[in-house]
Amino acid sequence: MKDILIITSYFPPETGAASNRIFHLANGLKKRHFNVSVLTPLPNYPTGQIFEAYRGKFKTSTVENGILIHRLWIYASNSKNKLLRLIAMLSYSFSLVWFFAWNKIPKQVIVQSPPLLVSFTCMLFLRSKKRQLILNVSDLWPIAGLELGAFKRNFSYRILEKIERFNYKKADLILGQSDEILAHILSMFPKKETFLYRNYPDFEVPNIEIKSCSSSDKIRIVYAGLLGIAQGIFKLCESLDYNSFEFHIYGKGAEQKIIEAFIVANPNLPIIYHGEMTREELHKALIQYDLAIIPLLNRIYGSVPSKIFEYAKLGLPMLYFGGGEGEDLMLKHHLGWIAKAGDYEGLNQVISTISKSDLQLKKREMIQQAAIEHFDFNKQLNALVVKI
Repeated sequence: MKDILIITSYFPPETGAASNRIFHLANGLKKRHFNVSVLTPLPNYPTGQIFEAYRGKFKTSTVENGILIHRLWIYASNSKNKLLRLIAMLSYSFSLVWFFAWNKIPKQVIVQSPPLLVSFTCMLFLRSKKRQLILNVSDLWPIAGLELGAFKRNFSYRILEKIERFNYKKADLILGQSDEILAHILSMFPKKETFLYRNYPDFEVPNIEIKSCSSSDKIRIVYAGLLGIAQGIFKLCESLDYNSFEFHIYGKGAEQKIIEAFIVANPNLPIIYHGEMTREELHKALIQYDLAIIPLLNRIYGSVPSKIFEYAKLGLPMLYFGGGEGEDLMLKHHLGWIAKAGDYEGLNQVISTISKSDLQLKKREMIQQAAIEHFDFNKQLNALVVKI
């Protein structure tokens, strides 16, 4: 049985795509007879505060589902202040260095990136000819930060580019969640070994049933996920034309309060905020809706929202509003509709062309079948295990 360590900034009980992705990877490797351990901070995402059950602790080690999980101290923050965010990342990096100094590290290590500074710490301190370092790149930083407006092309940005390059150089194998990510890495290191590792979900395919959660004849559009700056849900609330649909929102994040305030200030608009649910509860709720919307405020190079794969497995038609490689997947597998990223007038026009008859059982079955054939988590992980 091989020992393997996964180092990540997100892990359950935290919610969200990043946490789910790493949990499924860890659990999948365990089922394939790996002795899996996980290094992660004390849970704090997305609130930016250590979860109550973990407060006052410097480190915890527990065995959950046969996986040894070490949770390390972090200065938790989700502040927009760049200095506080930097301190948060550095604090976890210091905790990792402390852990590396006092513990035996396996010969196989998977490092999640971003955050760049955390992955840099791992690549710097764990590099060894006797160890296989696997870098799992889910987003391209600092490019994504530049496109989101978080960075400017200055001295700090150039430092981050050097860190990014160092991480790629020291990795023995790089996993990328999109073809764009792998193309970017190979443009720097053409001989680097890479593997396309999509964010496929791992859950049982549910039976498709057309359920109703409203007596209205309007199309019920749903968004579920992080209410962050990148997703632009508040901008969406402001810009949608609500003549033909209801808009339902699930999740938590930085924009939650302004979204709630907008709903209170506009009681005539059919916007319903449902708060946050567990993933299992959310799946049961989502299949009651007609159409899921997947927005990004700006097109982010290399980004492919994992919601595409998750909703497809649920058999839920989608409206994609994010540009890039996600559009290609939507069109290739006939998963729903697309609107040009950032074009809210165009988005409303696309919605106006969709009728309830377009969203019935046959459409849902076709989408789910595409997920079964093309978004197979186990098949993908089996191919990866051969390389480890």
